This record gives sequence, structure tokens and C-alpha cells, in this order.
Amino acid sequence: MAAVPSVSNSITVRLEVPARGNAVSQITTSVESSGGTVTGLDVTASGIESLRIDVTIAAISVAHAEEIVEKLRTIEGITIGKVSDRTFLMHLGGKIEMSSKLPIRNRDDLSMIYTPGVARVCMAIAENPEDARRLTIKRNSVAVVTDGSAVLGLGNIGPMAALPVMEGKAALFKRFAGIDAWPLCLDTQDTDEIVAIVKAIAPGFAGINLEDISAPRCFEIEARLREALDIPVFHDDQHGTAIVVLAALTNALQVVGKDINEVRVVMSGAGAAGTAILKLLMAAGVEHATVADVKGVVHLGRDDLNDSLRWIAENTNRSGRTGSLKEAVHGADVFIGVSAPNVLDGDDIAAMADDAIVFALANPDPEIDPAVARQTAAVVATGRSDFPNQINNVLVFPGVFRGLLDAQSRTVNTEMMLAAARALAATVSAEECNANYIIPSVFHPDVAKTVAAAVREAAHAAGTAQAQLSETGSFPIVTP
Repeated sequence: MAAVPSVSNSITVRLEVPARGNAVSQITTSVESSGGTVTGLDVTASGIESLRIDVTIAAISVAHAEEIVEKLRTIEGITIGKVSDRTFLMHLGGKIEMSSKLPIRNRDDLSMIYTPGVARVCMAIAENPEDARRLTIKRNSVAVVTDGSAVLGLGNIGPMAALPVMEGKAALFKRFAGIDAWPLCLDTQDTDEIVAIVKAIAPGFAGINLEDISAPRCFEIEARLREALDIPVFHDDQHGTAIVVLAALTNALQVVGKDINEVRVVMSGAGAAGTAILKLLMAAGVEHATVADVKGVVHLGRDDLNDSLRWIAENTNRSGRTGSLKEAVHGADVFIGVSAPNVLDGDDIAAMADDAIVFALANPDPEIDPAVARQTAAVVATGRSDFPNQINNVLVFPGVFRGLLDAQSRTVNTEMMLAAARALAATVSAEECNANYIIPSVFHPDVAKTVAAAVREAAHAAGTAQAQLSETGSFPIVTP
């Protein structure tokens, strides 16, 4: 897959250029001949003899950006000043902050917001702990918890390096669902310690979002926390991905005119995301599934099965297939990849069934070049933003938690996730749905509220929601 310039690798270069002559055209020509793209050119100062210009350039990589800058240095009469990486500038000082909802203007405000008035509120909560949902930020707060063991596609880079991702997650919670999310990066990868820490901090939150925790530990951590806590625990890498995949598959099957209970699905990847996708697809009606990992098809004859792989082997692969992923995908209706780059080629996709569906979700480099897959597959989706049909968790986790928090749900279950997937799929109408539009944009105005409403309704139907509490509740309005 040919790499293209991206805003994620964009720089701004400050240049001093002669006021006369063709320096500006030389700059753009130099950038474009180097494979970059000029996305902005701003004159920030002007004099009789010279101009100061800030040129914003999209590059393919950091190394490519450096090559472009070096080529600009060769233009006669141009002086290069500061070179800024726009992504790093956006992260400078962090991306989120805490702010007060109330002004503290005078002694009266201080006395009510803090001491001595706050003591009465503390005692009201001590007498009735449920009042914490009315009287504190708990009602709208989610903890975004990681140990840094499986960050994006970067691997085990630790809690400090994971913080920019958790900040971004918190920013997305606020932007798309109005939720106050707090990044908590734990300096331990011990399962027992993580469970104990999250249990200990849980009183301050209405939900727990586990993030970037490696398999198979993530399965045990989530299961134990769900058992121990009376607030929903949601591992986004597992269930967020699964919900979006199911929604996209629902509409892709509509495009090709196939039924979910009849198609043969082959998956590449048996980790946290792959297992969660498989379980949700099966709950939605998939009956013919085969899963492959780095050692080939998962089947009961293998001697390397852990508990998770054994469950997969016992519940999939009805025809008893063995061998490689490439062999398994032959004749399949659907391929879903959450694994590694370039595990399939064009011949493999061509060998699939007619009107095949390909979800190649490894990021940034998918299991098959999307352009190649599109030559024979009917519908193609990726995890990338530069191709149609991006499978992105931000489509679902804000709305899911908004629904859970609004319902004051004590848990999250399969029915709620199925409801979320149905709601997400339905935001693409039958008239809109086509091979290049099976899933909405992350900026679609109806996504979060539609998903939230579906989850809220499912929570009430399942009886997991707490009784709705009024703003006044049981605490006194007038001091006796």
C-alpha cells in the first residue's frame, strides 16, 4: 500500500524569503517534488526586502518531513527558522484540564463550595451513599484505566507513554458525549494489583473504561471487576471494537444481500479484540465462523491452547478445518482481521466467495492493501481514516457510556452491546447504505445520542438500571 502524506505527520516551517522573485513558487515546487503536500502558506511578517512565511506541510513520516526540510534549505536566498511538529504542539501541556462549574467570587461562595458548608453535603452522602450521584461529579465520571501493556499498535510501552492516548480518550468522551473521563495510568501489570486498585478508586466513578491492557490478562481483569463492582466495566479494545464491527457487518450484508446466519466468517486474530468480536457476532446470529492466529486455524487438535483459545476451538470451526489462514479464507463470505499487516494478498481475496466482505482492521497497516482488496471484494473496511468505511471505536464508546450513566446501570451486558450495534447500524439509512458507506462518520451528529438511547433502553429492559433520582432527592433543601 503506497504511503501518502498525512496531517498526523504535518509540520510548520518558518522561512525568511526575499520579497521579490519567485521564492514562494520555489517552496511549493520543492515540497511537492519531495512527495509532500503544502496545506497552508501564511505570511506572518513583511518588510521591504523580505517576507516571513509559515509553510504547513503534510509528510508521510517523520523521516520524510526531515527530508523535505533539508531540500528547502537548498533554495537560494531562503533562511529556515523554527520547524514545529504540529502533532507534538497539540499535545504540549496535555490535552485536557479540570475546570470548576461554579465561580468562586467571594467568601460566601467559598463557604458553600468548600468549608464549612461542604461538611453538610458530606454527611448527607454518609447517611445515603446514593446521594453521591446527585451531589458530586460521580454521576458523570468514567475512569479510563490502563497499564500501558498494549498501547495502540505500539505494544508494551508502559503507563507513562500511554498517557497521551488516555488523555485523547478522555477528550473524546467529553467531545462526543459530555462525559468527564479521567486517565488513570497504573504502574503495575500485575492482575491482582490492577483489580485491587480499580476496586479502591471505584467509589468516585460511575463507570470504568479499561483500555490498552494486553490479552489474556484483560479477560480476567474485566471479569473480576464486573463481579466485584456495582458500576459498568467496559474494555473498549474488546467490546467497543466488537460493536462497531457488528454494526458495519450488518450494513455490509445488506449491501451484498446475504444473511448473517448463513455466511461463513473467517477471522484473523484471537486476542482481546478478536475474541470479543467473535462472541458478539455469534450472539447476533453468526453460525459459521473460523478463527486463525499466528499459528494457523484454531482447532481442538492443537496442543498450545490456553483457556481463551480453547473456548474458540470448542465454539467455532464446525467443519474441523486445520491449516493456514490463507487456506481457511478460500470460499469465505466475510474476512475480519484484527491481527497483523499483509497476511493476505489479492489472490486470497479473489478466492473468497462472490460478493465478499473484507474488514482489514490492523492499524496503521492492514492485513491486505485496501486498494487490492477492492479489486475483487464487494465491500472493504479498514481502521484507517484515509479509506471509506473506517471502523473506529469512537463511534461507540461515548454513546455506550452516556447510555449507561444516564440509566445509572450497574453493569454492561451482551444485550446492551447488541442494542448499541443495531442503533449504530441504523444511523445509516437504507437509502444511504452502499459499498462505500456502511458505517457513519465519527462526526455524524446522531451517532452518540442514538447509541446512548439504545443502551439506556436496554439497561432498563434488562433490569440493570437503578431507579431514576431527582435532582433534589432525599437531602434537605432547607436547614432545620
